[in-house]
Amino acid sequence: MSTPAAKLLVLVGEKFACIRIVGRANFTSSIDFRMLVNGLLQKVYHHFVLDLSECVLMDSTFLGVLAGFGLKMGGTPPGQGDEAIELSNPNARLTELLENLGVLHLFKVREGPLTLPEDAETRIHTPANPTREEMTRACIEAHQTLMRINPENVSRFKEVTQFMAEDLKKLKAKAAQH
Repeated sequence: MSTPAAKLLVLVGEKFACIRIVGRANFTSSIDFRMLVNGLLQKVYHHFVLDLSECVLMDSTFLGVLAGFGLKMGGTPPGQGDEAIELSNPNARLTELLENLGVLHLFKVREGPLTLPEDAETRIHTPANPTREEMTRACIEAHQTLMRINPENVSRFKEVTQFMAEDLKKLKAKAAQH
């Protein structure tokens, strides 16, 4: 039985976006998350708050996409630049995962009640329906990002990345036959 993807709820204000991640953030929700943040960046949102108070767990693919987003934003904590990512109320397990993978420094972690601007409005986020090839490619990229950020992650993800690369080759070959 597969675990359902996390729900992504979006509130936006002027150049500000808050994304609440509810449930288990897994490889499927990582594609939705990447599409969502890239779309928000194109619409000139540069300050992001990720409300993790209801996020139970993140798998390595989602963590890799999140870390890639942190790199893209320059890993600049709020107050040190216009572009910033805050992680609001992550549980101890999430904080430990981010720290162990060597990516926590890309974010500002904030505890306590989340105060949103009065002009914040809810936006509808339509989940993607990725193909198996798109999901496999996203998994490879996410794990490569984690390995690039922290060399200690190479031993953790080298084999899984190689396995997924082989799987991607098979999927492409199968698609070429049809």
